[in-house]
Amino acid sequence: MSDTPGATSPNAADRAEPERPLRILIGADTFAPDVNGAARFAERLAAGLVERGHDVHVVAPAASRKSGSWPEVHEGQEITAHRLHSWRWYPHDWLRFALPWRIRQNSARIIDAVKPDVVHFQSHIIVGRGLSIEAEKRGIRIVGTNHFMPENMLEFTLLPKAWQDWAVGLAWKAAGRTFGRAESVTTPTLKAAQFLEKHTGLENVHAISCGIDAHKYSPNWAPRTENRILFVGRVTGEKQIDVLLRALTLLPDSLDAKVEIVGGGDQKRNLENLAVELGIADRVTFTGYVTDEELREAYHRASVLAMPSIAELQSIVTMEAMASALPVVAANAMALPHLVHDGQNGYLFEPSSPTDLAAKLRTVLEASPDDYNAMKASSLKYIKAHDITRTLDTFESLYRGQRVTDPVTESIPVILPD
Repeated sequence: MSDTPGATSPNAADRAEPERPLRILIGADTFAPDVNGAARFAERLAAGLVERGHDVHVVAPAASRKSGSWPEVHEGQEITAHRLHSWRWYPHDWLRFALPWRIRQNSARIIDAVKPDVVHFQSHIIVGRGLSIEAEKRGIRIVGTNHFMPENMLEFTLLPKAWQDWAVGLAWKAAGRTFGRAESVTTPTLKAAQFLEKHTGLENVHAISCGIDAHKYSPNWAPRTENRILFVGRVTGEKQIDVLLRALTLLPDSLDAKVEIVGGGDQKRNLENLAVELGIADRVTFTGYVTDEELREAYHRASVLAMPSIAELQSIVTMEAMASALPVVAANAMALPHLVHDGQNGYLFEPSSPTDLAAKLRTVLEASPDDYNAMKASSLKYIKAHDITRTLDTFESLYRGQRVTDPVTESIPVILPD
């Protein structure tokens, strides 16, 4: 490996000179304008690093037929984007992918032009594989972050069910090879880190929260005027939004509960048809994709966030809802129990069970004003441990080859409104 960027002699350390800015190359198989957790994290990470004075380059598939390198503005910060020629993956409603057979050539070309101090890839599938191979050849420090579960892509592969376990096994082996080239491997939660270690044989995977800009979200302490259940995310199969719609039919009429689904995806039409079949179409709103400001408004008008997904490695949406002081009812699966503390800032329900989801939603919606506000305050308390400042501090240390302790995720006190 190359010498640690920014390393200093003892005498220099005594003078406490600031460490020089880094040139960072981030690789992602999905990046803005894609709307998903991995893309949002990569965008926020890149913008946050630029704001701290680093020179940030992002390698990602082109969002259209136009490819090349140019400046892009994300989260108010300018990065240099290297957009690779991409093809649309038609089983998916928006996914585009860089060409696998050209990824090593493209990675070598970009690395040699940028000359980064560190390469940080966000996925092992195509871009991360190419960048890690070429960075390793050149002795450049590599950091890898996993946001991906192979099971999430099965519905888009068109593989027969009998072949799916075999395909998942191959995907984990590929992940092990690519992440094995990295000096440091991270994933958003301890549960996800343990999962990655189990399936790849990797050791010492860091659990580092994706983090959010909590100051961009604010609580709404006004008394509720309706019972509005909110879901935000990709409208795809693994999110199990159908479980939420079925749960709505089990709530008492006296609650007059409504569901708002924010996001787009390949299951939107099927879910609209299901709402008609269940007789709840007049109580379910599909808003599609929205702006950041419109999303904050959705959090404000909601009574509770429902997250029925069974494949969340963290869930940025859940963190945004918590920063907006929303109670959360989430599936007791994967990493969601790291965010939802049962009986405090919401409830966990048995995955795939409309009956249990309805029961937990009813508990929140029928809570007294004092109990409801206590859940809201608990969400604010628990989200303080996920501020993106901690995330950026930790990644900066990894980029410089410094030892890190995974960020503390204990709760921090929050002051209730008068």
